[in-house]
Amino acid sequence: MKHLTKLFDSMAKLKSDKSKEKVALAMTAKDGEDIDFPAPCDLSGQVEVWLNRLLDMQCRTILHWLTEAVQAYEEKSREQWILDFPAQIALTGSQIWWTTEVNMAFAKLEEGFENALKDYYKKQVSQLNNLITMLLTDLTKDARQKIMTICTIDVHARDVVTKMIAAKIENSGEFLWQSQLRHRWDDEKKDCFANICDAQFKYAHEYLGNQPRLVVTPLTDR
Repeated sequence: MKHLTKLFDSMAKLKSDKSKEKVALAMTAKDGEDIDFPAPCDLSGQVEVWLNRLLDMQCRTILHWLTEAVQAYEEKSREQWILDFPAQIALTGSQIWWTTEVNMAFAKLEEGFENALKDYYKKQVSQLNNLITMLLTDLTKDARQKIMTICTIDVHARDVVTKMIAAKIENSGEFLWQSQLRHRWDDEKKDCFANICDAQFKYAHEYLGNQPRLVVTPLTDR
């Protein structure tokens, strides 16, 4: 039962179906964030059975919304996209697209576009300024926490690109880029993976809620 403890690290309660007994439709984090399940979750049977079923639904839910977010990223403004998805999904989706866009910049560099990485840096600065502008508006508590968390990671992502420009990195195989924790979306496996150097980890889809993130320093980066 130890692996079930992560269910209760962030999940506080379930939203039930009033018309059906022992059926859950959504989960609520301790911080109050709600996420709808992609399908009803059956809570009947022995406790160890339905808890495992709930654990599976938690992971299915994060994967479902992450898939939706990755596909929707280019269909609307980033600011609206962030507001449309739960905090963990928006943060992970942003990290996936950061990896994608940096690799796209490297591809342009190899094609002869000398300012590709610098142009992407300008885009990052613009995105950060847009989020800061949002923080100055009247936001809900949940939305403000979400945007502040993404700003924290966006600053680190901007700093990484700044270092690569200063070091005149020209391709994605350079150690300065390979040594970064890079989230990526695998179109064939329809899942998220985290890469660093020659190591690869499959995203666990454990629900974390709308939590703040510590500033990434050189020490924590190492």
